[in-house]
Order: sequence, then structure tokens, then C-alpha cells
Amino acid sequence: MTKTQLKIKRVFDVFLTLVFLPILIVPIVLLIILATVDTKQFGIYTQYRIGQHGKPFKIYKIRTLREGKHQLGDLNRYASKFGVFLRKSKLNELPQLFNVLIGDMSFVGPRPDLEGFADELKGDDRIILLVKPGITGPATLKYRNEESVLERQNDPVHYNRTIIWVDKVKINKKYVENYSFYLDLTLILKSTLNK
Repeated sequence: MTKTQLKIKRVFDVFLTLVFLPILIVPIVLLIILATVDTKQFGIYTQYRIGQHGKPFKIYKIRTLREGKHQLGDLNRYASKFGVFLRKSKLNELPQLFNVLIGDMSFVGPRPDLEGFADELKGDDRIILLVKPGITGPATLKYRNEESVLERQNDPVHYNRTIIWVDKVKINKKYVENYSFYLDLTLILKSTLNK
């Protein structure tokens, strides 16, 4: 991706956020209140993820899990019915509009991972770190039901690292190498239609 493409991508992100945020601010606040009542914890959940150029940033989500030690592959066990609904509908990710607005994320790009994944990319795979992580993207669409897939595995952590993560790297690398503004628009439309 060129510097010009990155600038256009950023301008588009800010424009789209300023269009959607006034419409979605009330639903976001209502979801935060409902999640606070449901989980008995503050309804916004924050966690550090790896962003552009491998730099950590704080991601915002609607809280969906009750207190407890959560492990990959059994997250839905700790979620209420409301929490499961938020996770499946992806409404828990609405606060990431603020991540986009402040420049940590983009509407389209590789999903931001926990430390130990994107920050450890080697060689040509590090091209993925040139772009900001996205709310949606080609790998996000393919692995929309990732949690359900992991729940069926005997060793979800191993499966995630050796199968899903490896495939995501290939998909995200192809996205960056073949980036176009039209591709971003297509992925946003696909994500909207898959809700």
C-alpha cells in the first residue's frame, strides 16, 4: 500500500465514523447499560491488542462475559443469553467506532490480535502490520463463526495457532498486497449483508 492509499483510507474511516457515530451513540449507550446490568460489571470491556506497526492499543467492546477465568474455546460458557446474542450479532464491537475515530483502527483490515501473534510475524508476513487493524476484513468474514469452530476442538489453543492463525495470515497478507478502495467498500458491504 502506498502512503496516498493509507491517507485516503484514513479520510474515509473518519468520514464514515462521523456519519455513523451520531446515529449509533444512543444504541451504544443503551447496550453499555444493559451489559452492566447483565454482567454486574461496567458494560465496556477493554483489552490491549496489537495494532499498526506492531504497537499495542486498547480496544473497546461491549462486555459480554461474566467474571471468571475465560479460556479460548469456552467463552460462550461465561456469557449470558444477552452476551451470546451480542457476540453473534457483533453488536459488542460497536464501541470500536471510537477506536477508528482516534486512529487505532480502520473499518477494514486484519482483526487485531492479542500479543503473541501479529507482533511475532516474520519476513514478508510483516506486511500485514503496515495497515491498521479493522472492525471487519476478509479473514473476519471467513472466520465469522470462529468461536463455534474452536468450541468443537479438543485443543482449541493449538488449533487456533496452527490452523486458523496460519490461514488468517495468508488471507490478510493477500488483502494488503491487493489493496484497493473498491475492495474495502466490497468488504464493508459483505459484512453489512452478513449481519
